Amino acid sequence: MITTAYAMGQSGGAGQAGGIAGFLPIIILFAIFYFLLIRPQQKKAKEHKAMISNLKKGVRIVTSGGIYGTIQSIDDTTIGLEIAEKVKIKISRGNVAAVISDTEAVQKEDKKKK
Repeated sequence: MITTAYAMGQSGGAGQAGGIAGFLPIIILFAIFYFLLIRPQQKKAKEHKAMISNLKKGVRIVTSGGIYGTIQSIDDTTIGLEIAEKVKIKISRGNVAAVISDTEAVQKEDKKKK
């Protein structure tokens, strides 16, 4: 005995969710990504750009490769660093990772002399 079964389909518009409700999880996910990933990264990039624009001669810096040095010359795209006595290199401005404050630089030099 085989009986015929009919599937009940959704009739009319009563079963369909609104257009925004279908996209709500995607919108929430995008908001989470924005506040946890995109926004902090943009803030960090903005701070790095401001730091690079405020560089001047005589400031001690650290490059992204980990080289410590004192700025001897500065150009629009390059920086001349003195990394040791009479040892100078040129790096790209974008490779500056951090500026070392003067008090930290003096303390490190005092420790080396001792």
